[in-house]
Amino acid sequence: MPEAHSPDPSERLELPDVGEWKRVSPKHVLVEIVGTIVNGVVICGGATLLWLLLDQTWALWVGIAVLVVTVVNLVFEPRRVRAIGYQLRADDLLFRRGILFQRFVAVPYGRMQLIDINRGPVARWLGLADLKFVTAAASAGVSIPGLAEADAENLRDRLVELAESRRAGL
Repeated sequence: MPEAHSPDPSERLELPDVGEWKRVSPKHVLVEIVGTIVNGVVICGGATLLWLLLDQTWALWVGIAVLVVTVVNLVFEPRRVRAIGYQLRADDLLFRRGILFQRFVAVPYGRMQLIDINRGPVARWLGLADLKFVTAAASAGVSIPGLAEADAENLRDRLVELAESRRAGL
């Protein structure tokens, strides 16, 4: 009886090197920082109002905890943005994000149903856009944030072209 080969833990699954990883714009850090600050201010402001107006002591502790979490998030935002990237491969688009908990998603070109460009107010002011892909599996939606507007439009057009050619071959 042949022995079953158990994988060596030191062996790593390497992704095929079809293309280079492309990163999002470094200006996207500012978009994330503004979003983190706005969320922190709104939640801390609400907690402060509860504490001052309704004498809810627990709200003070919630506000302090949110303030600490906001500061920690602000420290990690630049590294988190640098971890976002995408790669155009032969049959799919590979997307990655995350520092501690990394996420890799491969979106086959033939499964793309909708490719949408979104621009928030801060991103629009910085000339950035988010590219969102909708596939047949709603839970597999992917969004690439922080692309330059021209890059987002070019990538959208290229992906639509690839998606149409792959669906026509099905």
